Order: sequence, then structure tokens, then C-alpha cells
Amino acid sequence: MYYIGFDIGSSSIKAALIHAETGKSIASVNEPEEEMDIISVDKEWAEQNPEFWWKYVCKASKRILKENTISPDQIKGIGISYQMHGLVLLDQNSELIRNSIIWCDSRAVAIGNKAFREIGEEKCMTNLLNSPANFTASKLKWVRDHEPENYKRIHKFLLPGDYIAYKFTGVANTTKSGLSEATLWDFKEERPAKWLLKYYDISSELIPEIVPTFSHQSELSFEGAYESGLKEGIPILYRAGDQPNNALSLNVFNAGEVAATGGTSGVIYAVTDNLSAKEGLKLNNFAHVNHSQTTTSIGKLLCINGAGIQYRWLKNNLNLETNSYQTMNSHASKVPVGSNDLQLIPFGNGAERMFDNQIIGAHICNLNLNKHTKSHIFRAALEGIAFSFVYGMEILKRDGVKIKVIRAGNDNLFRSEIFSNTVATLINQEIEIYNTTGAIGAARAAGLSDGAFKDFGTMITKNDHVMTYHPLQNQEDYLEAYKNWKRELNRIIKK
Repeated sequence: MYYIGFDIGSSSIKAALIHAETGKSIASVNEPEEEMDIISVDKEWAEQNPEFWWKYVCKASKRILKENTISPDQIKGIGISYQMHGLVLLDQNSELIRNSIIWCDSRAVAIGNKAFREIGEEKCMTNLLNSPANFTASKLKWVRDHEPENYKRIHKFLLPGDYIAYKFTGVANTTKSGLSEATLWDFKEERPAKWLLKYYDISSELIPEIVPTFSHQSELSFEGAYESGLKEGIPILYRAGDQPNNALSLNVFNAGEVAATGGTSGVIYAVTDNLSAKEGLKLNNFAHVNHSQTTTSIGKLLCINGAGIQYRWLKNNLNLETNSYQTMNSHASKVPVGSNDLQLIPFGNGAERMFDNQIIGAHICNLNLNKHTKSHIFRAALEGIAFSFVYGMEILKRDGVKIKVIRAGNDNLFRSEIFSNTVATLINQEIEIYNTTGAIGAARAAGLSDGAFKDFGTMITKNDHVMTYHPLQNQEDYLEAYKNWKRELNRIIKK
């Protein structure tokens, strides 16, 4: 028997099968082959048609069963991970009203900022643990203000994962964690923040039913089963946004545990057991997958927009003998810590929230044409991105996070010894590397919800642990390099 997990991204849909007894990953597929389109009729807009998500969920589901000769009767349950903060609108007949306004759309920034000022920082940070900012509630307000005819038709609003669950089952519901990422969960009162909707002049009747993250949320309908190739009656057992789910995939559940991602952008997701939000304008606070009325579990999410995109830019624009990250890493390994006082500032991918939404830009500092080579540039790039992670972790520590363990996926930046050793050494903390994905995590979470895995952490370690980076002995060299990098960063910020 097996569990199946889906990860609903903005670029592709991923599906994974795991064995119901061992939790071992059996197979994974991506659909479509090319990245899904993002509709942007305005420079600040980003939309997708949710029907395409469903189309590729069904295609991935049928494909993974066929390629692995698995019968729909062998699937015990479904887990869903999804792109966070999106807005999906259904009418009374359960038809889509408009395209989804997805996570990277920024049209509602001014709406959220105005709400934060008028409601007040204390109320927002105490109850929501966030500013309403550009999250789902503010996007819904935008629709109310700018598309009144569409707004009048709304029966329920959903998050992207809620919509996929609805297509499977015909039941519209959401989770506490989902409402928190929409900034519609009141942590102080432990209930939906209807007062925020009232401020926005939006009916709280639009909130769907709330079900636990781990629970028998609904069952596949005849239509959902027919379209997906699965079996009618299979339960949806788990649902969470991609960052909380990524943390779960890495066995990050408890206070002091941190999940890190080093892709085009970087993410640091730290779990705490308190409702303090001192740095709420530089990071976000969401209900983690195991947050409940009796267990406080908050995921503090800090995003670094300018991360791996800088290293990719260098790969694409420098004339390498072999156009690969391995070649770049080999060049970088020839250069000592600190890159002979060459610093790269990696924030060239738009505004950075941890700098209060300033556009810092990417910079090469102290380039000496007589001594620096491309090897120095590659090392300085890896160090600069690593320093930005350390800088972000310092913000998290000021917000009360006590880091006990860091876990990361075996992808992108964390495959680089220079990058991972730099972070581990500067924060004096081991970094555990795991070979897993969001779809695998969602499938395992379905099993956890179903009571299949008695020791979830051991199961993940046994199946996925790749290696552990340990702090190096020459910490002084790294501290000196980091001090020099921060000196250049501060100089740029103060311009």
C-alpha cells in the first residue's frame, strides 16, 4: 500500500509515492515538462488559472500510477502541499470566478500597509503576528475594491491547496495554518480574524469550513476520482503551504529546529513555541503544521530574494570551460576564506524584506584587477550568499529564536561545501542535509495523519539523511570575512 503526495507549485506540479509501511520514496514525477505560465497583464501582477493546476495534478497522478504499475486500490490517502498566499474564488455553483492571484503578485501591498497603519502595529503583531501586507486577505480586499461584480459572486475563497482538495472531493474547506498564511488567523483568540475582514468590509461568510491539518478532511468524489485516476472514497489526510510542508519534510517540528532552502531565493524557517513577534516587519509568522489550541508551534519565515539567482547569473554570463556549478565550485575551492578581500552583495532580485523592503541591488566590492580572478568571484559569491543567510539568522535570534538544529534539502546551494561550511562555521551549528521533496513530505504527512508511522523522525533519517556539515576550526577567518562583508553592506545601505 502507498500514500500519494502532491506539491502545487507556480512552475510545476510534483507528485510522489511513498511506501505505507516504511515511508520510503518509491517514485516522483513533474508536470508539465515546461514551466507553467504566469499571467502578468501589469508589472506588479501575477496570476494563474487554477484549472491548469488541476489538469497537471490529474496528469501526474495517472502517470505515476501507470509508470509504477500501481492500482488506485493501493493508495491509502493523499497529502497536499501548495504555493502559499494565493487567492482562489468560487461562486455559488462552485465555478471559478477569475484567475488566482498568486503569491508573487504585489498589487495589494498598499492595501495591507494601510491596514497595518490604521489598525495599529500592536493589534496586528499581537493577534495576527504579521502585518496584513500583501497576503490573501489583502488580495481579497483588492478584488472587492476593483472588481465589484466579481466580488458579489463570491461564495467562498480558497487557498491554492484548498482548491485542489475541492477538485478531488467537491468539499470546500481550509486549515488553521492556511488561514494564518492569509493573515486571517487570530492567534490570541485562537479563531478566524473576522475583525480584519470587517475592517476590509468583507463578509466572514466567505471563510470556508476549517479542518485540522492532520485529519480525515474529505474523500474523493466520483468526479475527482475519475479525473485523477484515483479511487472514489480515498481520503485527503493532510494539507499545508509549501514552507511549513518543507519543514515537515525535513522533520522540523519543535522549537529551535530550522529548515533552510537555498534556491533562486533563500528561505529560513524556524519553529518557536511562543507568540512573540518582535521583528514582524522583516519576517513572517505562521501557524506551523502542528500548531493547536494546546500546542503553540509558530514557523518564523525569513525570505532572502537575492540568493542562488546571483550564482546562476554568474554561470550564465561568464565564459566557463564547462558551464556548470561543479566547475564554479571547483574554481572557488582554490581561493582562501574571504576571497582576498573581495565581497559580493547578492541582493539583486528586487526589494528585500529583511532590509525593510529596500532595493539593495547586487554589488562587487573591492575588486582588484591585478589579483582577483574568476575563482575569487565564485568564492566571493558563495560566501556573500552564505553571509546573507547568517545575517538573516541574526534577525531570527533577535526575534527570540534559539537555533538547535538546521536541516536542509540536498539541492542547489547546500550542495556546495563552501556555502554550507561557511554558514555552519559562522553560526557554530551543524547542518543536516536530506534528500527529500515537498511532494514526498506531503505523502508522508498523509501517512502520519493516518497513524502509519510511529517514529516519523527516525523514518526520515533512515530514508533521507545524506550528510552533516560541521563547524570548521578556523572560525576566526570566517568571522573576519563576514565582518568585512557587513562593512560593505552597511556602506551601501547608508548611501
